[in-house]
Amino acid sequence: MVYSSLLFIYGFLPVSLVFFYITPKRYREITLLLVSTVFCGLISLYYLIFMIAFTGANYVFAHLISRLRKNEKLSDIPLASGIITDLAALLVFRTDYFSWLHGVMKVPDGFFPIGISFFSLAAVGTLIDIYKRRINAEKNIVRFSLYFMFFPRIIMGPLLRYTVFKKILDSRKESPENIGLGLTIFVKGLAKKVIIADDLYMLFSAVHSQNIKEISAVTAWLGITAFILCLYFNLSGFADMGRGIAYCFGYHFPQSFNYPLISTKIKYFAARWQSQVIQWLRRYVTKPLYRVCSYRWIKELIFIFGWTLFGIWYTFKINGAVWGILIGSAVVIESRLSKRKPLNITGIIYTCLIILICSVFLAENSLLYSCRYLLAMMGGNGVIADAQAFYLLKSYIVLILVAVYVASDLFRNLMMRSGREKVKNAITAASTFFALAALIICTALMSYNGSSEMLLMKL
Repeated sequence: MVYSSLLFIYGFLPVSLVFFYITPKRYREITLLLVSTVFCGLISLYYLIFMIAFTGANYVFAHLISRLRKNEKLSDIPLASGIITDLAALLVFRTDYFSWLHGVMKVPDGFFPIGISFFSLAAVGTLIDIYKRRINAEKNIVRFSLYFMFFPRIIMGPLLRYTVFKKILDSRKESPENIGLGLTIFVKGLAKKVIIADDLYMLFSAVHSQNIKEISAVTAWLGITAFILCLYFNLSGFADMGRGIAYCFGYHFPQSFNYPLISTKIKYFAARWQSQVIQWLRRYVTKPLYRVCSYRWIKELIFIFGWTLFGIWYTFKINGAVWGILIGSAVVIESRLSKRKPLNITGIIYTCLIILICSVFLAENSLLYSCRYLLAMMGGNGVIADAQAFYLLKSYIVLILVAVYVASDLFRNLMMRSGREKVKNAITAASTFFALAALIICTALMSYNGSSEMLLMKL
């Protein structure tokens, strides 16, 4: 079960909210854990068992580190054991190199622990923070379990340090306004996924199914544009849905995506795309390495290394590493060359071009295929445009333009710059009707298609 399913929207979510709000306030965290446990069980029984085992193991490692950290040599053992366990779980289920272990563990075919990329990094960061005495081991098993199993965070994060998560728990504010705002954010994310991302994926699939040696340059550009937009709306859609659900329960989670695609510089894209993961890599990987050296060129290599890890985290394939290297290198080169602030439109154009070219490696599993695709984008197949390109352009140009507009912050800026309170109130009131209309459309589409599954990535 995922957020973009009719069972979740019209069954699990309203029942969970009712169950939560009829519970006395002092017991609501326990209620949330019970509800989250049911959510994990509805995904699959194996997933629930895995989550309980993962949470329990990290709870034990955290307290062993806390008790032994007076003696660094002894505390190194549970720290190393915990990190190895968490990263091993990530490698086993995210790569094909350890598929033989699935049979040893008697894991059923097709089993995948949703969100493992997020909660494995969260676990590693928590163990390191306890070891460094930044935080104490959490004694409250309910709160510690919610850190990994809170169902609005399972599918698409956000990736939060335990101290940040604990502050969010402590600042819970239940109100009808938060429920209304949360449902609006949820429907916004649902519309991103069901209305935009799913249709863009059809365009990407149509291009991807063609012979790479025959597609025209226009078709190739359409395909990679559809991919990056689909990826953005898919991931940010699930992130918004999770954030909206959390609002309904009184918890305010930060945004994971801050309009990264329409950026005036590559460094802004790099800072706004999956920002909590970038911050995690900076805190636990690149920043400690920066302290070792003072040379700028070495720090730049470390920065590129951090983005390489980010690319691997996305795909666990060589193409993901290449994507990370290219984005990291683009940021470094930009910082070296850009002495003046470019015009916004100029910056947006060159940033979009670099993002699209780099995304060719993220979209494919083969370096050779990616290079062939880049060649096709440059007209290497000897065909700039053909009948197929014009047909796809005519069929999807409106959707692409709408997607580009939604991916930008133009509407948000309009709201912020509107000096008249009446205009803001009118737009706010209209957003309720737009949200209701979007929910009806999404419901119709999901009823027709059966469901709206995650299409591109298992994060």
